[in-house]
Amino acid sequence: MTQTFTTSLTDADRTVAFGAALARACTQSTTCYLLGDLGAGKTTFCRGFVQAMGHTGNVKSPTYTLVEPYLLTPWQVYHFDLYRLGDPEELEFMGIRDYFNDQALCLIEWPEKGQGWLPRADLDIRLRYDGEQRELVIDANTHVGVAIIDRLEWED
Repeated sequence: MTQTFTTSLTDADRTVAFGAALARACTQSTTCYLLGDLGAGKTTFCRGFVQAMGHTGNVKSPTYTLVEPYLLTPWQVYHFDLYRLGDPEELEFMGIRDYFNDQALCLIEWPEKGQGWLPRADLDIRLRYDGEQRELVIDANTHVGVAIIDRLEWED
């Protein structure tokens, strides 16, 4: 049971807009893995997602803090950046399991660094360079993920 969605993102504004569109399609607790090289647009995508959920301030990369919480209504959005994680076991010490609950939308950059300690992703979101633009590919891994792709409203 997988479903794939692919689109091109011509610039940062389109990446933010796509993050917002995906946020609007999330109607239940969701875990998203964000995959891609440095500078591929993962944090830019997260900015659109978090702002669409109602956050009005800056959306920064939690590279040094590992997680940036956005306690919004009705959702808690947690933006993880595991790039600097030394050992996946550190996630247990920070109480990683507490972040994944029925009111949480979790966006996880560099999920491979937390392998074995993270729940399965509903969506794998891959961003990669394609000349001057980015290609975004989403693979739905669960029924929740498939439903999100089905609700997604996006025009290329």
